[in-house]
Amino acid sequence: MLNTILMMQPEGGEGNPLMSFLPLLLIVVVFYFFMIRPQMKRQKETRVFREGLAKGDKVVTTGGIYGKITEIKETTIVLEIAKDIQIKVDKNGIVKDLSDVQPKR
Repeated sequence: MLNTILMMQPEGGEGNPLMSFLPLLLIVVVFYFFMIRPQMKRQKETRVFREGLAKGDKVVTTGGIYGKITEIKETTIVLEIAKDIQIKVDKNGIVKDLSDVQPKR
């Protein structure tokens, strides 16, 4: 039964099977260039940013806590959020580097 369905051709004569898959192929290509590729690029930039963190960098966590890195371990970072107040944060919780940001006047 499946063979008969696959072998059926559209009414009106011979149809090119490639032409019937062309719209689907175009959708896949559009999804790749406009959704998948930019997401992969952002993930790579985030990974490079987190690997490049160093002691003394000013950062923001995903929870909105501003701090200065005092210690870096394999999966965690110790942030100083106020004088003599330190917290331990997962590396994946760091989202921004504030050392480049210029203060607004």
